Amino acid sequence: MSLFAELKRRNVIRVGVAYAIVSWVIAQIAEFAFENFGAPDWVLKSVVVILLLGLPLALFFAWAFEMTPEGIKREVEVDRSKSIVATTGHKLDRMIIGVLLIALGWFAFDKFYTNAGIEQIPTPTEQIAGNDARQEKSVAVLPFVAMSSGPDDEYFADGLTEEILNSLAQLPELFVTARTSAFSFKGQDLPIQEIATALGVRHIVEGSVRRSGERLRVTAQLIRAEDGFHLWSENYDSTSTDTISVQENIAEQIASVMDVVLDEQKRADMRAAGLRDVEAFTLYQKGLEAYDLAHGEVDTVQGLVEANVFFEQVIERVPTFSQAYLEHSDMYVHLLSDHASGLYQDTLTATEVDEAYATIIADYEAAEQHATSTERRSATDLDLAFVSGDWQGLGRRIERALDEPGCYQSNWLPILGDVFGYSADLFKRSLRMIECDPRVSISWFNAARSALRMGEIEDSLRYSREGIRVAPGGWLETALVRALVSDGQHDEAREVIAGWLRDRIGSIGFSTLVAAHEGDRELHAQLSKDFQAQNSIGDYYWPLMIAAWGGDRDEANRLAAKIDAHSFGYVTLTLLSQWCACGAPFDLSAVPKFAAKLEESGLNWPPAPVMDYPLKRW
Repeated sequence: MSLFAELKRRNVIRVGVAYAIVSWVIAQIAEFAFENFGAPDWVLKSVVVILLLGLPLALFFAWAFEMTPEGIKREVEVDRSKSIVATTGHKLDRMIIGVLLIALGWFAFDKFYTNAGIEQIPTPTEQIAGNDARQEKSVAVLPFVAMSSGPDDEYFADGLTEEILNSLAQLPELFVTARTSAFSFKGQDLPIQEIATALGVRHIVEGSVRRSGERLRVTAQLIRAEDGFHLWSENYDSTSTDTISVQENIAEQIASVMDVVLDEQKRADMRAAGLRDVEAFTLYQKGLEAYDLAHGEVDTVQGLVEANVFFEQVIERVPTFSQAYLEHSDMYVHLLSDHASGLYQDTLTATEVDEAYATIIADYEAAEQHATSTERRSATDLDLAFVSGDWQGLGRRIERALDEPGCYQSNWLPILGDVFGYSADLFKRSLRMIECDPRVSISWFNAARSALRMGEIEDSLRYSREGIRVAPGGWLETALVRALVSDGQHDEAREVIAGWLRDRIGSIGFSTLVAAHEGDRELHAQLSKDFQAQNSIGDYYWPLMIAAWGGDRDEANRLAAKIDAHSFGYVTLTLLSQWCACGAPFDLSAVPKFAAKLEESGLNWPPAPVMDYPLKRW
């Protein structure tokens, strides 16, 4: 008898198939259970190893032994004329079919239930294609080209563009591409069809601006992207003092050509959306340029100081412009948060610290007072409550901000949502922010970060990589590193750190994270020393996270207590809790002020750990 026939006769093949299917089901159920109970990665790996080691034992048992009416006997001792292996084989067949049905049921459960909260992100084109009415009335306003070379002409052209865009965005009948996505094509000489496809719109508005003294010439046209046909075009010759009426006329003409019926209320909404001050929208564009540079290319606080020179002039000219107050407050928030982390200790006086806090509160109160929609007012109310330390009812404010429709988001919602247990809702809102403006890097970062906190590593990897492709930004690289580490891809994580994270302090800091996840105490200790040698600024922020990742509880608590003693410490400790992604990075007993805020709020604590740190055992 051939070996294969003998294996079949002794049911070895059936036992192997049955064992493989049962093992797969056990592994899947174990993964689901361990993730929900927060078990470390090594537990699941141990289960898988045990199941693999059991396979040869099961095959050997099936070959060497046989089930008989008298019990289990060695195969060589069984009279083949009385063997019941055929009956046993039929039972094994039925068992295999039953286990297969269980496996299929589990696969369906895992596919359609456990991943129900994770949505696939449609491209802008796919999004619009799902709604025929919106597809026909979708438009992007590209930055108008400055045809003259005055020192402020380009800022003036950008401001005019943004005023037109904001006016059109007030019309619910239109889908208007957000500023960031539209302005990402500034200076790019690309075909209209290519830009429209990338932005997912059917129509493009483009134009030019030429200034000569007080004389102004504006050219604008509405183009159907499909065939390049000009649906409308107009030249405006006027003076700079007539800019507002030119901008309003352009917006209204575009709306009319796209079959939007304008009544007095809609016209009023369109006019209320902008600054309506030529000098103010030029200054605002200068402020935004400095503000963007401060969040990636220059020293943050110094860059924001320069931006605030312009924002303060905007506020003086248009004191009802809500957004300028929020952007103006950012420098003071960074200043106080850094000061709480140990920076500027020798340069800021107690009076200056108090004045910075008072400015933050005044800015947020003004932004809330002048908010132009319920959504903006709700978002600003949450931010004000958090930074002011008024945490009573903070959970309700978070939930209200998460439920608001539209495309505006609170500055602090992504931090608060992840730290205090709202990651699933925050993830869905981040997807909506991506749909609203897919070229905003922070929205992809928030989606990747929330997906990882939900335990959806593959989705975190996908949003990180796609975000880097569509809307590159430094923070996305850190999200990718965390996702790779969580997935056990330590070598690729180190490649990202070496190739993309250009900041020396951040590179060493994230390298300690990798070592901590690997459980390499010696390497983590060495990298910690390297970090201390590089950390000439002497802040507590990174050292606290490194201590927590490495399991140095006393050091983490010592540094946390220093931050908690600061009047703005609760903000910095919340940020730390989000960025550490390690559960509780400190004990509440070490931070009595922060603990009191938590008790006042009733929010959940500690945060869920994003990944396992074998060196951290609390």
